[in-house]
Amino acid sequence: MLSRSTRQPVIVQGGTGVGVSSWRLAQAVARTGQLGVVSGTALDVVVSRRLQDGDPGGHVRRALYDFPLPAVAEQVLARYFRPGGRRGVPYLPLPRPALRRAAGGDELTVVSTFVEVWLAKEGHSGQVGISCPEKIQLSVPASVYGALLAGADHILAGTSISGQIPRLLDDLSAQRPGTVHVDVAGGVPHPSALDPASLGGNRLPPLRRPSFLATVPSHALTDHLDSLDHLGPARSTRPDGFVVESPLGDDGLAALTDLGLPFWLAGGCGEPERVRAALAAGASGVQVGTLFTLSLESGLDEPVREGLLQELRSGTLRVRTDVSASPDGLPLTIASLKGTLSEPEVYDLRPRLCDLGYLRTPYRRGNGSTGYRCPAEPVDVFLRKGGAPEDAAGARCLCNALLADVGLGQRRRSGYGEVPLVILGADLAGARRLDAEHWLHGGSAAGWSAAEAVAWLLREVGARG
Repeated sequence: MLSRSTRQPVIVQGGTGVGVSSWRLAQAVARTGQLGVVSGTALDVVVSRRLQDGDPGGHVRRALYDFPLPAVAEQVLARYFRPGGRRGVPYLPLPRPALRRAAGGDELTVVSTFVEVWLAKEGHSGQVGISCPEKIQLSVPASVYGALLAGADHILAGTSISGQIPRLLDDLSAQRPGTVHVDVAGGVPHPSALDPASLGGNRLPPLRRPSFLATVPSHALTDHLDSLDHLGPARSTRPDGFVVESPLGDDGLAALTDLGLPFWLAGGCGEPERVRAALAAGASGVQVGTLFTLSLESGLDEPVREGLLQELRSGTLRVRTDVSASPDGLPLTIASLKGTLSEPEVYDLRPRLCDLGYLRTPYRRGNGSTGYRCPAEPVDVFLRKGGAPEDAAGARCLCNALLADVGLGQRRRSGYGEVPLVILGADLAGARRLDAEHWLHGGSAAGWSAAEAVAWLLREVGARG
């Protein structure tokens, strides 16, 4: 359980996007006394591309020098670091996530996650967590181990894998092999494991076990709590707290309160009155994403962030829910922004391909072997693998688009450069209010800082960082 000797954070910063919830943002929030969260999505690509771009500021290399397995860090540095940058050459390809690992795949994920968490924790005593995307199950053991090596305080993960994370934390923190079971369409779940001994981790002392916060949609909360009742009180099966997405009724609040675990409310909570109301209802606080996504420390590429702020200020920023855009089948809230894949004419120009593969679904072939498919790959290829035509219609390549959001998009030898697609919370009321007050008090046109956002959110509850 979360330590009662340490004050629980009121604000949990959402760990969003690929590199949007970056180490800079998480560090800025953690320095205020709240919970800063880095996104654990595709960090192997993010960190390897930063190295190929010359590692501006030397931040990645500074973290690598502190990695406790020097030989592994040296291999990553030798493979990806380009002192003068790429000079127009495309980024190197990486092994796509698979049930059978390619050589070096786990090592890069472990190192990259360590780098991001280490940088977020550097120079302060605040709390830092990492959000593990539940739809990218294949990389979870390596991501979690890298976070443990860096001293992460909290792990956050969604419902589909939440029952497996406590045991994984127990095993990996003790330097034992850790396993999650990956969903396979048409087949049985397949184990995906990491053995610290394969990296030399068995020569290290046991690691501090972080707490685990399960992220649960409100409509699934009752079933999730019922399953916990059946599992019993064992720490190896239960989370240490909850982040509950979307509005929660009185029954759900009562059930969480009865459980005796801390919980944070998420979804439309980015205003001071919402924070006060959540605390009054018995929550430990709220999780907020959009205010931090648009803040100065956000990992968004500056032209993208500036475009969003301009439209926010002009009243023209629109966020729409698209049920077909995401390859993982979940609805996306997409910001309609000029020059991005939100525009049909821009989407139509993109060559349809899947070369990163983080959202590929493992599936069972007719001969019993395992294949991989993604609705964003060429339609004929997807259909040949047994995919449904309706799943392919309108599917965007999120892997490449989200990297373009943070200035790490691939430019292909054909000359095509990947284009952003911005995922943003649907509730913009808090961002509009904060921006208006920021201007009223003589703030910079560049926007607000993460610390300003925290102070604004907490102003009605008398909380301080």
